[in-house]
Amino acid sequence: MHQKDWCRGGRFVSSPPTHGYGLAMRHAILGAGGIGGLVAAALARGNSDVVLLLRPGALAEYDGSLVVDSAVLGHFTIDVPAVSKLDRAIDVLWVATKAPQLEPALALAPPERVGDATVIPLLNGIDHVELLRHRYRIVVPGVIRVESERVSPGRISQTSPYLRIGLAGAEPVAAELRAAGLDCSTSDDELTLLWSKLAFLAPVALATTAVDGPLGAIRDDERYLGCQSEVLAVARAEGAQVDERSLHGMAAGAPDATRSSMQKDVAAGRQPELDAIAGPVFRGAARHRIPVPYTEELARLVASRAGNP
Repeated sequence: MHQKDWCRGGRFVSSPPTHGYGLAMRHAILGAGGIGGLVAAALARGNSDVVLLLRPGALAEYDGSLVVDSAVLGHFTIDVPAVSKLDRAIDVLWVATKAPQLEPALALAPPERVGDATVIPLLNGIDHVELLRHRYRIVVPGVIRVESERVSPGRISQTSPYLRIGLAGAEPVAAELRAAGLDCSTSDDELTLLWSKLAFLAPVALATTAVDGPLGAIRDDERYLGCQSEVLAVARAEGAQVDERSLHGMAAGAPDATRSSMQKDVAAGRQPELDAIAGPVFRGAARHRIPVPYTEELARLVASRAGNP
């Protein structure tokens, strides 16, 4: 379903819903890490109504405000309330967990509470969209390109010179993001939106993690370049219209010091998003009988480094 306008109660409207007289939309953020915390803080600073959904342990550590040090948005502190389970009406639910934590985290946002709110996932990969559509009524896929991490409870460090969000519709939400200072675009082709990000992310994440080095260390590595070609081939076979020139330009323009979140997860002893990032490539390759030896080699190296050969 491609949603170009706001849908509430089964009907489409041309302007964003409000919860009062001209007030901004009501947002809940599930997954207040480097991505969710950054989006929450930006929206709250822009006077949107924002609440964080935190597990009880995380809620106990949270002091009620987000501190952001961003290369794009600057340094600021903003108060953002938090609850352990969605307890109010909302217009937008942002899902920004890591893929391995997605299903247990969804208990914090019961479908009957979410109702007709638009659910916007900013996860890596492809397969989470279908999972969310089995649970919620309205899901508009999103992607984000940024290097950002939570360095401690409520503290977000965003180091990349870029911060871009793409949504497969929901223009009123995009407009609110822009008003909050975020670069946001919309598209009516969600398959291309998702695969365009994965075609950039998968080779970078797998290669930087496999060699435990920054992007600058793997730019000329044949495994990285081969993986990039393989993912692009699978994306096209799946029906995505990925712009190869734009993809290569994005990769060339990323700073040499770029480190992937997968690389950081493995270094910290956390479970990497290996299936979320490499899984769609392998499954698509199997469907279309496309050989992906470079992607397979990199994935084996990542699994080995993560202690799961």
